[in-house]
Amino acid sequence: MGLFNFRSKKAGEAADAEAEAEAKKPGFVARLRAKLNRGNSWLTYDLTNLLPGGRIDDAVLDELETRLIAADVGIETTEKILGSLRGRVARKELGDLDALLAALRAALLEIVAPVARPLVVDGDARPFVILVVGVNGSGKTTTIGKLAHLYRDEGRKIVLAAGDTFRAAAIEQLQVWGERNDVPVIAQAAGADPAAVAFDALQSAKARGLDVLIADTAGRLHTQSNLMEELKKVKRVLGRIDPAAPHEVLLVLDAGQGQNALAQAQQFHQAVGVTGIVITKLDGTAKGGIVLAIADKMRLPIRFIGVGETAEDFDVFDAGQFVDAVLAGPRAQGEAA
Repeated sequence: MGLFNFRSKKAGEAADAEAEAEAKKPGFVARLRAKLNRGNSWLTYDLTNLLPGGRIDDAVLDELETRLIAADVGIETTEKILGSLRGRVARKELGDLDALLAALRAALLEIVAPVARPLVVDGDARPFVILVVGVNGSGKTTTIGKLAHLYRDEGRKIVLAAGDTFRAAAIEQLQVWGERNDVPVIAQAAGADPAAVAFDALQSAKARGLDVLIADTAGRLHTQSNLMEELKKVKRVLGRIDPAAPHEVLLVLDAGQGQNALAQAQQFHQAVGVTGIVITKLDGTAKGGIVLAIADKMRLPIRFIGVGETAEDFDVFDAGQFVDAVLAGPRAQGEAA
């Protein structure tokens, strides 16, 4: 089940009915497969028909190369994936499609497994401060709402900071998420200094003995140096209250941005020292290849992934689940639906 499938605290028939309804929902793995690969698998679909006489040859590997690059994996990462496969094909070590797919799965896992590191909230850091950054439209506010849902469900005391003081209705949007999750939101008037909002929120969280502070920030292009300086200021101000804060700088990336998402990750990391990544909108047309590129190039922890708008479409990044979803064929698609 997904991270947010939980039993209501209310006793009685209402709670039983809710639990039964949740149990009937497809698990996150099924949703990942269904939304990552709409129709047939983007990577392995119809690969059998490309095997002349059942043999694995350069033509098959060339087709895989084309599919990987088209899916935003990038040229260098694609070459890394296929490099070992080409050598094994030349040595005739991969005799059939099953052997090829097993080798391909191992190559993909070698890239993503090291970065599949869940975000661990340090209970000794009260509050544990998560600074959420990213470009406009990447899904920061929605991600914050889902994180608040998660941590509240774990029994933690949460507060949100409305640090996006410039985008129209950004404060109100975060307040809606706060009300939905019964989580307080620290906000100032539109146009206020984002660093001041973060400062007030951290002071309030410490005074109230809260467990987690999640701070929103205004979306900005990674090429806007003045706005990146503003992010640095927010980080410095948090550090004045708690030298260890923020404990997590969480970058939210839209998978649909393709290779541009990789450029964003590089620029944000250079500016504010990203410590974790959330990749959203994997249900788009990119088919998830950018996850491999970011894992290979950045080597930063990928904390969560999202494949839609609902709470059930958001979960901890699991390398094995992701690779299996990428490689899922038509049969697995039917089973996952």
